[in-house]
This record gives sequence, C-alpha cells and structure tokens, in this order.
Amino acid sequence: MRVTKLDFPVMSSWMENNGRRLDCTPYLSGAFEAKVILKKLPPESLQPLHAVTKGGLNGIFHAGRERRQYVDDPAYGVPFLGSTDILAADLSSLSLLSKKQVAANPNFAIQEGWTLITRSGTIGRMVYVRSDMAGMACTEHAMRVAPDVNKILPGYLYAYLSSKFGVPLVISGTYGSIIQSIEPQHLADLPVPRLDKDIEEKAHNLVNKAASNRVLASKLLAEASEDVIAHFKLKIPTPRYKYSSPSITSASSFSMLERIDAYYYAKWNEEAYQEFSKLPPAQLVTIGDITEDLYIPNIFKRFYAEDPKFGYAYLTGADIYVLAPTSNRYLSKKLPDIDKLVLRDGMILVQDSGQIGGLIGRPVAVGRYLSGFACTNNMVRIVPHSKLDQGYIFAVLNTEYGIRLLTREATGSSIPHLDEKRIRKIQIPWTDNETRKLLGRKVLQAIELRDEACDLENEARAIVDNAIRDGGA
Repeated sequence: MRVTKLDFPVMSSWMENNGRRLDCTPYLSGAFEAKVILKKLPPESLQPLHAVTKGGLNGIFHAGRERRQYVDDPAYGVPFLGSTDILAADLSSLSLLSKKQVAANPNFAIQEGWTLITRSGTIGRMVYVRSDMAGMACTEHAMRVAPDVNKILPGYLYAYLSSKFGVPLVISGTYGSIIQSIEPQHLADLPVPRLDKDIEEKAHNLVNKAASNRVLASKLLAEASEDVIAHFKLKIPTPRYKYSSPSITSASSFSMLERIDAYYYAKWNEEAYQEFSKLPPAQLVTIGDITEDLYIPNIFKRFYAEDPKFGYAYLTGADIYVLAPTSNRYLSKKLPDIDKLVLRDGMILVQDSGQIGGLIGRPVAVGRYLSGFACTNNMVRIVPHSKLDQGYIFAVLNTEYGIRLLTREATGSSIPHLDEKRIRKIQIPWTDNETRKLLGRKVLQAIELRDEACDLENEARAIVDNAIRDGGA
C-alpha cells in the first residue's frame, strides 16, 4: 500500500486513538488526513453518522447472513442485487430471491435514497438507491445507510460518503487479513460535516438528477429493444425459465457440420435464430456487412505508466458494465497497437469471454464518458458507420434475441470465448435510414443521459470536497 503523502507520517498518538490497531489500513488509506482536515471545521458542524440516520445505529445495517432461496418465476421472486450488481448499469437480468424469504427478513429490501456500501471483499464501493432499485432485495455484503430525511438530505449524504473524505474514512474501519469486512459499529461514529444549507441542497439535487437520468436511461433502452421486436412483428421472446429443464433438443446432421456443442442448439437459442431468420432476405444483413470495423484486440502484456500523462486509464471487462467506470491504472501509450485498445465514442462493446449466463454476449454502447479509456482485449469492438447506426445496432443486439445469438457463438468448455469471424456472420434485422434513426434514437438519448449522470455525481462530490477544504463555506 502506498503512503498518501511522505510528509504526513503516522504518529504513535494515532494508534492510541484508533484502538491500538497495528494494521496499515486505518493509517495509510487517507483517513487520518481526512480527519485532520475535518477537525479544522467548527466542532458543532460535525455529527456522527448514526445521528443523521433513521433510528440512529439501527439506520446502519445489513441483511444478515442466511441461506438464499432463489426462484425462476418473477411471480414468486424479487430481483436480487449481489455486491457487484449494485454498481451495474443494467439491472434487467438479475437473479430472483424468493418473496417468502424477503418477507421473512425485511432487511433484504432496499429503499430509494439509501446509500449502499460494499462491506466485504472490495470495501467502500457505493451506490445511491434509485427509484428503479427500490423494493429490490440486496445482499448482506452491502451495508445500508438509511438517512433520516428530517435531519439530512439523502443525496448530500451520499455525495459526502462517496467523496475523497468519506471513502477513506469508511475504508479505515476495515478489519480482517484474508476476507476483509466492516460492520455497522465501524461506521456509526464516522464524522459527517454539516455544510452551508445551499451547498448541501445543491449536492443533493445533483445526485437526485443523476439518479433520475439513470432510471430514464434504463427505461429508454428497454423501450428501444421492445420497439425493434414490435417493428419487425417478432414474437415476444419466451423467458428462459419456461423452457423445460434439463434442456433436451435435436438437430439435423447437416446443421451440425460446423458446430456440435449442445448449447449452440439449445431451444432458446434456436428460437432467437428462427425469429430473425423468418424475416424476408431483404430485411436481413450480417453484422460484418453493416459495420465499419469489427475486431477483438490481440492478447498483450500489460505495462502501466506511473504518470497519467503517459498512459490511458485502463478498464477491465467487468468495469465496462458499471454505472461510472473509474481506474487508477494507466496503460502505457507506448504499447504496440494501443489504438486498438482505446475506446471511441460510437463503438459497441461485447464481452467476449466468461461463463455462459454471465456477462458474455452482453453489449455496451460507448458514449463520451467511456471514450478515451483503454479497455481489455476481452471485449469485441463493433464500430458502426455512424452514431445513427450505433443506436439502431445496439437496440437490436440488446434484445433478448440479440443477446442469445451473440452468446450461442461462444466456444470452449472451461472459459467460453467469442470468435470475431462468427460474430461478423450473425444476421440481424435491417431497414431504411429513417426507420433505423427512429428505432435507435432512444438508445442515443440513454447514452447521453448516463454520461450526464456521471458528470452530475462527480460535480456533487467536487462541491462537497471543495466546501470542506474551504472550511464549510
């Protein structure tokens, strides 16, 4: 772990004030530096976290450990957020936790305006609970911070906790050597600065606007895919859980000349293939024929630059799917074919490896926020001819049929992979320019809304950070 500042050494008195802990985390995470700056604020302006949460310490909690009971049918289940899911931009394919289990333990359910904090493994990742997340079940590995709205604005509390001051203080409560964790009592006395009323309101409004943007973006993306299904008069995809288990199907020997792996011929994949194939030939094109480029970068050795000026912020395949990807690693600009790794506005990315049923085959549209990041070679790059086509192609690939057709192309038993040649040959529905523009416009609007949401949250945190450094004014 790197020391935040060499001229800011750890003092023996800090250990005395921190329960005589001898592990590095409380001292080198920036927490003490944050405390020193916070102590410069008027003492009456600092409140412990439990003083601004609903029910005091009871407003900082998690669901508790118990065996989970999953179901397949939405009629009997509640969407369940794992510790990685809470940060995901797309919540449309979550597992379902039994409604009976959620009813028996109400702490599973989350409410709008809460702050969720990962409390084990990677500590301190946070998300603000949006209206589309309210009522979902959430893992015990995420701490709930439920603000008392009569005492503090939820958006401001989130902006502070996720700021340069809040995150180090949260992480400093971490304990454990192999599997690190935090408990509610470790956060109860975390100092919360009460700033000028206008500052708190501005931060709150920015966070709420970001949340509203993301809710609307998700709605627009779902509608765009539904519009594609409706325009081409395709039947609504049969949910996977309605297929018999185990899946048993048959295929002719002629159709198996190129592929003999069973998943390729699964009934849900065959349904997707048949629905697209029944369209007139004039309405079908291969992905390779209607894109400027389509490629998977070569495997490369990762060389990182110490100075951001000499590198591109680097994202993994999992990073791409979160609400606001960030990175403190910078891939060296001197790497061969580095341009093939850098993302550009207008691209579509598809996870090219992983377990079937996971992220593999799921598309992501690159907007201005992701543009300029370097990204792992384990993502298919689809480069449409224009932004108009980006919106339309993404709308098609993001349908349940599109995802199934991409996923069925995966090959390999241990870690399945996609092959760019086979992706090029996938046939998708195609239509005239004006119709494509109409069907793709919601996607482009959603991309901009998500990009703006990242900007709004960053602005909220910057306002809070600056106000604290300026003494609370």
